[in-house]
Amino acid sequence: MEKKVQQYYKLKAKQKELEKDLAGLRQEILAYCSDRGENETVISGYKVKLVTQSRKEYDDEKLYNTLADPAVWRLLSRADPAKIASLIKLNVLAEDKIRDTYSVKNVTLLQVDKQ
Repeated sequence: MEKKVQQYYKLKAKQKELEKDLAGLRQEILAYCSDRGENETVISGYKVKLVTQSRKEYDDEKLYNTLADPAVWRLLSRADPAKIASLIKLNVLAEDKIRDTYSVKNVTLLQVDKQ
């Protein structure tokens, strides 16, 4: 078990290092595409594509104050966008009612595929 714990620790450290490297490369690729005004390009046989998504970031206090039924808030326990979207689909919450409880944040995703 000692070796497994050591290996786990080493792999987690390596994962942190890889994530840091990936974040740096991601920023450089985004800047490269942004400088050229491109959302899609091919570089040395790799297809690079930028996809923009909109994500809702809820304000817990505003959402709590907007919900009339405390039982609904207990279902959420915090402003979880996936749970809120599910409750809207199930008609437990009305989109119009909670419109002022979130802000929309645009996030650019990077996709790199080998051609």
